Amino acid sequence: MRKTLKSAHRYLKRAGAISAALSAAATVAAQSTAAPLAKPQVHIVATGGTIASTNYYSANVGKIGVAALLAAVPAIDSIASITGRQFSNVASGAITTDMWLRLSRDISDTLRARPGLAGVVVTHGTDTMEETAYFLDLTVADPRPVIVTGAMRPSDGIGIDGPANLYNSVRVAADPGSRGRGAMVLLNDEIFAGRDVTKMNTVRPDAFGAPYRGALGVADPERIVWHRPPFRQPLFDLTGVRELPRVDIAYAYAGADGAAIDAFVAAGAKGIVVAGVGRGGTTPGIDAAIRRAMQNGVVVVVGSRTGSGGVAVGEGAGRESGSPGTVGAGDLPVQKARVLLTLALLKSTDSRDVARVFAAHQ
Repeated sequence: MRKTLKSAHRYLKRAGAISAALSAAATVAAQSTAAPLAKPQVHIVATGGTIASTNYYSANVGKIGVAALLAAVPAIDSIASITGRQFSNVASGAITTDMWLRLSRDISDTLRARPGLAGVVVTHGTDTMEETAYFLDLTVADPRPVIVTGAMRPSDGIGIDGPANLYNSVRVAADPGSRGRGAMVLLNDEIFAGRDVTKMNTVRPDAFGAPYRGALGVADPERIVWHRPPFRQPLFDLTGVRELPRVDIAYAYAGADGAAIDAFVAAGAKGIVVAGVGRGGTTPGIDAAIRRAMQNGVVVVVGSRTGSGGVAVGEGAGRESGSPGTVGAGDLPVQKARVLLTLALLKSTDSRDVARVFAAHQ
């Protein structure tokens, strides 16, 4: 009787082990046949630039389209579900303020129509990339990221950087940590805020930097690494805006007169940014032209040509009660100050109001 009980016990134990093994095998099989996780969706907007150029150093420069850009990065499909659109195919020097308006609206409309999108990547020439990125940062309200990228070497060159930049930009656009950071620029694995980034070299792949504030993060091979939390300044609503006001940049130098500023006013400028010497210094001729411009209702912002350092924003008030004064650019380079002034003038042409806008974006 005792032997019979022991045999029965051993049998039940073996049966339980077999049942558990079969159950585990079934679980593994179910997991292996389960549908894979959906890849994030990323939309590419191609505008042109060196990344889309061929025969770059010849007299017969050619262009490739968004389909060819994507075909050059076959691994891109492994990290995201990609769609693309050809917005334009021009050098970044040919990008206009009207194109900024259309590009911002195009991106905003796409994000609104596609709630499943993780983010947008814009391919762009590097020469004015920082200006476009800052404009998008100030006007695209959606918290999903807009990554602006390009290349320092043409698509058919040796040691090209475009495919890696595009691949990493898609990774950043798909990364949840990118939300709330606005428009960013990615080149050479480094991620910069649209406000802070500037081009610092004419040909090197590491041409971009942010002298004061540094990179937001880096695209490491294993993951996207963020150095600091997201922060966005107040945005501008482009609803109903059909045209942006004209804003020009005047450069100060030894012996400069006010002819350039007078010409800009005559051409219809509503705002002028002066690239001053040192901490916003100017010449007597420029000073006189600035006063004439302000008497004609033109808002004048003074920055620095030095490449780093700030010019105090101030209050935009003149010495006489109620008279306008110049506005300091803060630590914005003059090309970025032009972008901000262009948008600030949509709200007000009073220099004191403009000064408050600049103070809010420091």
